[in-house]
Amino acid sequence: MLAAGCGRSGDPDPVPGPLADFYEQEVSWRSCERGAFECATIAVPLDYDEPDGERLDIAVMRLPASGADRIGSLVINPGGPGGSGLDYARAAGRVISDQIRERFDIVGFDPRGVGKSDPLHCLDRPDLDDYLGGGRQSEAGADPADLTPDEVDELAEDNEEFAEACERRSGNLLEHVRTENVARDMDVLRAVLGDEKLTYLGKSYGTFIGAMYAQQFPERVRAVVLDGALDPSLNGLEMSVQQARGFHTALRAFVADCLERSDCPLSDGAGSTVDEGVERLSELLDRAGEQPLRSTLGDGREVTRARVQMGLLAALYSDAYWPEVRSALNDAFEDGDGTGLLRLGDRLYGREGRNYENMTAALVSVNCADHESPRDIGTYQAAAEQAAEDSPIFGPSLAWSALPCAFWPEHAVAPTMQITAAGAPPILVVGTTRDSATPYEWSKSLARQLESGVLLTRDGDGHTGYRMGNACVDQAVDTYLLRAEPPRNGTVCQAA
Repeated sequence: MLAAGCGRSGDPDPVPGPLADFYEQEVSWRSCERGAFECATIAVPLDYDEPDGERLDIAVMRLPASGADRIGSLVINPGGPGGSGLDYARAAGRVISDQIRERFDIVGFDPRGVGKSDPLHCLDRPDLDDYLGGGRQSEAGADPADLTPDEVDELAEDNEEFAEACERRSGNLLEHVRTENVARDMDVLRAVLGDEKLTYLGKSYGTFIGAMYAQQFPERVRAVVLDGALDPSLNGLEMSVQQARGFHTALRAFVADCLERSDCPLSDGAGSTVDEGVERLSELLDRAGEQPLRSTLGDGREVTRARVQMGLLAALYSDAYWPEVRSALNDAFEDGDGTGLLRLGDRLYGREGRNYENMTAALVSVNCADHESPRDIGTYQAAAEQAAEDSPIFGPSLAWSALPCAFWPEHAVAPTMQITAAGAPPILVVGTTRDSATPYEWSKSLARQLESGVLLTRDGDGHTGYRMGNACVDQAVDTYLLRAEPPRNGTVCQAA
């Protein structure tokens, strides 16, 4: 057993008295992952306003720096909400450069409510299968852009049942999974690791954790990278609608690439256009709505319209998936076999074999807790109809995907907070021009909202920018992490 104490000498300000036990806790690190990593749990209060009350255990994993000239710890988060920081740390050899791993311990943690850190629970597996498969609307072959009043009522009931299941199965935790609390947990982790200030890399939703940290603890920021940013000024429905536009932009990039390849199933011959390729995908969705595609997985699930959409969404997170989705689409068009698309969607929502990680429960719960959302069902219907104009493939379903928040317990929803991180040193925001899940406009917006925000742009496809194949981005991020010196604001790294 390796013991690590956490002194507070050199911290920017003293520990608040009631929280001293958490900041000064002694943590035992144990060898794990065949000796390559060290694992531990740290204690944090369920409610920071009542530190003497219930406690949560936060699971942490670190990869010690490979070199002798260690700077400190780099805390990382892959996004979600619901993504496992432990899994991200395991992938450090791929997601973090050699020179950063040489100088920093790489530290990942599962945020409260996620994975191994007192996970949230909502629906059980059969009900979650049904929910993600489109529920009663898929049984009827309904187009989410054109639901009847009865179908809207059924959709509302499905989502109200989801919210009620989360409240019933997760209890008091549901009220305390907001990102402001995750950021406070991360400050306890910083102290436990013995770092005077935080060095952090957050991707996608992980950018919201980092921005919230800088808002609450600006004087404790050393270097914070926010890659593929969320825009904290948006509510949940606005985020879903704008995200659909990002996926539509990414879809058109995929179709354009596909049409140049001999194995593309979206071409009717020479001269096919991107619009025609997108229309062919729309026809596949209609076909799956009328008659679900078959699957060879043998688990009883049909590949409904909703599952075809999930498979396409998953494929747009990285152009590395594009060969796989072309193959899956060929199977769907030629043989009516949706197995490949189903597997892609399972990857997106954390279904392994017949069981799910708690990713969906955490995704919905944190999003609904973090952002005030409309309570009127008609607002979602109007947004879905408008989204069909801007993003016909994904717009309506993503607009409706925010509907659980209409039924979320009001006491569990955080009030809107303006995030400026006043007083923090330069914070690096990385945006990708054709990012699917976090549209480039969000990164530009966050960089403007942060008083010390610095925008670095990657011209390219896929979700996030660092370690995505662009040496210019990687070098700029690494230099900032090593020296706390950002690139010039507005720097653009062209496509490799």
